[in-house]
Amino acid sequence: MEALRRGIATRPTLLLLTLAALLVMLPEVSCTRWIVGSSQGWTTNVNYTIWAQNKTFYLDDWLFFVYDRNQMNVLEVNKTDYEACNSDHPLHNWTTGAGRDVVPLNVTRDYYFISGKGFCYGGMKVAVHVVNLPPPPVSSPINSSAPGFTTYRGHIVIPAAFAIAAIWDSFIWLW
Repeated sequence: MEALRRGIATRPTLLLLTLAALLVMLPEVSCTRWIVGSSQGWTTNVNYTIWAQNKTFYLDDWLFFVYDRNQMNVLEVNKTDYEACNSDHPLHNWTTGAGRDVVPLNVTRDYYFISGKGFCYGGMKVAVHVVNLPPPPVSSPINSSAPGFTTYRGHIVIPAAFAIAAIWDSFIWLW
């Protein structure tokens, strides 16, 4: 029993190795939570067109609106109402009352947001264009004319690691 505790095949170690192997196999997830207006937040006298112009908004990103909850709001409108600062018929009212509203960008399209109560005329409006993530880069083909280890590299590393661990565990067990 004592040898088993000292061996590499203990439960915490085995669990850690399994978790590490699973994490390596997971696809990379990339989504961004954009704070609208960065450090200035959702307020008047900020040019949100300039704020958004050099940013790429991808599917499943989030817009995070931070503002004075007692005065302002976040309304999603169509392009015509965005250009006219018309808040009479919003597509969606994202205002929760906390002054910290999160909007998921879960459809690839143009989104238009304004603040009603006249604040739109002070510049509180932002338009973002949401696109799909670019495809992952294509790897270069493996040179099939080079025989040997490089062709089987991925098929050898993990079994070799387990074989070394088993030998080490056996060595500890016999010691």
